[in-house]
Amino acid sequence: MTMEMKDSGSVVLTAYHPHSPARIAGVEQSFVQDPAPGHSPTSRKSLPRCRRINRMLSNESAPPSAFSRSNSQASMDSTSMEDFWCEVENIKESSEDGSEEATLLEFKPADEGELEAEWLQDVGLSTLISGAEEEDGQALLSTLTRTQAAAVQKRYNTYTQTLRKKNKHTVRDVRDIFGTSDSSLTFETVPVTPVPSNGIQLPGQKAVWKSVSSNSCLDCGLDKGSPSITEELSYEVSFSESITTLPKTQEWPKNQRFKKEDSTLPKFIVRKSRFGLTEVGDLSPEDMKKIRYLSLIELTAFYDALGVELKRNRAERVRGRENGLFGVPLTILLENDQKKVPGIKVPLIFQELLHKLEETGLETEGILRVPGSASRVKNLHQELEAKFYEDTFDWDQVRNNDAAGLLKMFIRELPSPLFTVEYLPAFITLVEKISKIKLQLQALHLLIMLLPEANRDTAKAFLQFLKKVVANEGKNKMNLWNVSMIVAPNLFIYKGKRANQQEMQAAATTAHIVRLLIRYQDILWTVPSFLISQVRKMNEAAMNNSKRQLMFDKGVRKLLRRKTMERERPERPEGAVTFPPYLQSDIPEGVIRVYAPLHSKVSMAIQLNSQTKVKDILARFHCENSRGSSQNLRGQIQSLHEIGGNIGQHCLDPDAYMLDVYRANPQAEWVIKPKAS
Repeated sequence: MTMEMKDSGSVVLTAYHPHSPARIAGVEQSFVQDPAPGHSPTSRKSLPRCRRINRMLSNESAPPSAFSRSNSQASMDSTSMEDFWCEVENIKESSEDGSEEATLLEFKPADEGELEAEWLQDVGLSTLISGAEEEDGQALLSTLTRTQAAAVQKRYNTYTQTLRKKNKHTVRDVRDIFGTSDSSLTFETVPVTPVPSNGIQLPGQKAVWKSVSSNSCLDCGLDKGSPSITEELSYEVSFSESITTLPKTQEWPKNQRFKKEDSTLPKFIVRKSRFGLTEVGDLSPEDMKKIRYLSLIELTAFYDALGVELKRNRAERVRGRENGLFGVPLTILLENDQKKVPGIKVPLIFQELLHKLEETGLETEGILRVPGSASRVKNLHQELEAKFYEDTFDWDQVRNNDAAGLLKMFIRELPSPLFTVEYLPAFITLVEKISKIKLQLQALHLLIMLLPEANRDTAKAFLQFLKKVVANEGKNKMNLWNVSMIVAPNLFIYKGKRANQQEMQAAATTAHIVRLLIRYQDILWTVPSFLISQVRKMNEAAMNNSKRQLMFDKGVRKLLRRKTMERERPERPEGAVTFPPYLQSDIPEGVIRVYAPLHSKVSMAIQLNSQTKVKDILARFHCENSRGSSQNLRGQIQSLHEIGGNIGQHCLDPDAYMLDVYRANPQAEWVIKPKAS
């Protein structure tokens, strides 16, 4: 049973599910205004109150948590979390004075088996529930690793057992799905051999190593005198398969404490294969949908391998506005904005707030931390709603701290949290139950892959801005931990019901999550190559299934026979269709034809060798077309795209070795065009 604090405000950390927590003594009194003696004009009026809350929620005064090995239970000193609680108090005050509208999510308890049914639908395996023989579901199942298949099997077993208990309709036996003779099949733990990201073993292939710039973007937040730990990250093998090679005797350290110094965070070296790295915007929406399916399966398998429960929330209904700026669902806001600016990926109001702060506020001392005037922010909020789309709003009147307040208000007022209600518990769990930062980062990586496109693009823009704030620490006095503490309650404390003790004790946890998001964001926006490999296999399996279906279609077979007879005629009909170059047999092995429809020279045949990189092909086209290209084209960044075959569309890394990519997808077309922003 969850106990609630009466006067703690209307906020809650919905991402955390405590088990019968005790009430915090003295919380009601802690929210009474008590100005500090000698209060300076530059100090905030709520500072003493924040200090008492922080001391009260530290391990020195709070009862021990039910999770003894939780990182969030770390005993942080009073000043280390002071900014967090002051921000919580600012949020409470802004909601009390009516400047923010209450937007509630309605939750419905899940019946037994419903969570498993929803999980199967969310991973694209609704066919297992309906019993239909759908090609997409079969293709997905055929690409799973052992740990991923075990995760699917476990959820399907639970689902079928629940249906049998309820005497529902007949369900498919798990042995029919996985082709096993034992429904209680378990997978042995064996070492995993890395495979190339295209899923094809190529002879004489060696991986290259390259450091992703996640460390350099935050060098200003590091203590230059303290050496940073360097660790390796590999995208070639699924994270869950890598976990199975760990010693079974390994246990997580108990009572581990957070170290808020930025220098304690390790530097990660990302293993970059000959296929290069792929960012989330480099794949087609259809393939990214499959990435999301596979990411949820992989995340579940990853948590299973660690012995951690993957918790989810169920949001039944969101009550939000259908027009305006604040409190509008991201998808609706983008639909409205795209009527004005086609192809936009981040809401216009969010972009304008970021632009205002990046232009004038990055060097403002205490930016994000020092609150703006509540009355001014309220008036600006109303004025923006009335004038923004009419282009009559005067941005010069907006002070930097007020703009920061509006930015945080926009995030808080989203009807559904930026990181989604469903998976907020998983964000918390990755820190509460996983001690190694490398494993935390892998779980966080998969959670980012799970985000809907609108949420992911907006989160990316926000984190890029926060990185710039930290980069200006020397002038704005906001280091990585300061920024993380201020941002955390805006992302992870959610309106809807009152907070309890253990939910509020997750303060250090949420701040640590934001710290990881900012510090390692360059890594998090990269699609793991093992997932791309599985998408390729999934597309190939779907194509093969389609071919087999066509071959057994009598009508199609008759049509093929008639076409064959027509081809045997000596004269070719006038106006016959010419096959594209990649299907013509006269092109020798290792030669590709690259198209550049926006250039003066629209195509070129290129002989590939083992050292030819994508950037070499781009340079050759640039040289050939430097004189004939238009001025507009010269200013655009051109990229080589892999289109068709076993991928929808893939913008290639300039450092990728072209012969390897060609062998992975010989049926693709190769097109040079501007990269989507």
